[in-house]
Amino acid sequence: MNDMNKATLDYYVELIDNKLLELTHSKPELQGQVVEAMEYSLQAGGKRLRPVLMLEFCRMCGERQPEKYAEIACSIELIHTFSLIHDDLPCMDDDDYRRGKPSCHKAFPENIALLAGDALNTLAFEVIANSAMNGVISADKAVMLISVLARAVGTDGMIGGQVIDLKYENKEIDVDTLNILQTCKTGALIEAACVMGVILGDKLEAIPFAADYAQAMGRAFQIVDDILDVTGTFEELGKPIGSDSEQHKNTYVSLLGLDKSEQIAKQLTVQALGHLKYFEDSVFLTELTSDMLTRRS
Repeated sequence: MNDMNKATLDYYVELIDNKLLELTHSKPELQGQVVEAMEYSLQAGGKRLRPVLMLEFCRMCGERQPEKYAEIACSIELIHTFSLIHDDLPCMDDDDYRRGKPSCHKAFPENIALLAGDALNTLAFEVIANSAMNGVISADKAVMLISVLARAVGTDGMIGGQVIDLKYENKEIDVDTLNILQTCKTGALIEAACVMGVILGDKLEAIPFAADYAQAMGRAFQIVDDILDVTGTFEELGKPIGSDSEQHKNTYVSLLGLDKSEQIAKQLTVQALGHLKYFEDSVFLTELTSDMLTRRS
């Protein structure tokens, strides 16, 4: 990534990190432990990819000050972090590490980790509602954003994807079903981020292009994740390597092999880049999308 685009990415990430801290700064004495668990997972690192996508689509749709929506962008990261906490739980993927640190349920009691995930989930929608109450956005726009985000979380999105994932553990799966699984589990929230940016940028006619970009990019992102689970290191990924295979998870690599998976990831990236041609001044997002294909973490 060139220096100018790297500076833009760093600006977005710092903006989101600071806003996330503001959202969880209060620690009531009796409920303090669950807030600490929320902060622990929120501050564990991460690319902040989804909120960055929201802000950038907002900018590409004509908003000259997308940073004024940084708190709304945080709602997507709150949902993403909630999903990671719950995915790591023993009743789900049973992972002990996340981003190089003990998973939330290893750093805190399991019941507190569960509640921290629940609290992050509800806080996301509170943030959007508060933005309308404070005059940052209209009530109608808040309803649209909440609808998009709620759908991405529910049975048509992440939760539905996780159900399919659990159903097919230790069972054979075909490519079409795996595509549905990942479209829900990974792609839905990425799509929500892009569409929410378009809504905030007041360019609703661009929603189909943003959604198509997100689905292609999201699937490519997941395939690269699957590849890195085989080829990466603990230091790069912050979690044990080969955990998908050990847990008998269905991945693109286990189903199609490494070479075919890499080929499909490249094809999907090309598709995603094609959808960006609808938007003016997409140089930053074009480079970020291309970099996702060769990332090592």
